[in-house]
Amino acid sequence: MQKQPAVYILANARNGTLYVGVTSNLAKRIWEHKNDKVAGFTKRYNVYQLVWYELHENMESAIVREKRLKDWKRIWKLDLIEEKNPNWEDLYQSVI
Repeated sequence: MQKQPAVYILANARNGTLYVGVTSNLAKRIWEHKNDKVAGFTKRYNVYQLVWYELHENMESAIVREKRLKDWKRIWKLDLIEEKNPNWEDLYQSVI
């Protein structure tokens, strides 16, 4: 996948810990999470599974969407994931 702004959600298990992030290069960023190159929350809680993502035309819209998702209630995030990924499969292979 080429550089393109994206918002993504990582999980450590179905209905587990969630992380919402934004990036300009989704494949690279998820690889960094999976290989512990990103210090902080995802490394501390083993949150490596890409369960949802959304591509954007520009970083400004991606950042706005990320901030909105971070303000969402957990149940809304779970519904968003299950709408497109009901089996909570790791979508990383689809972005590389």
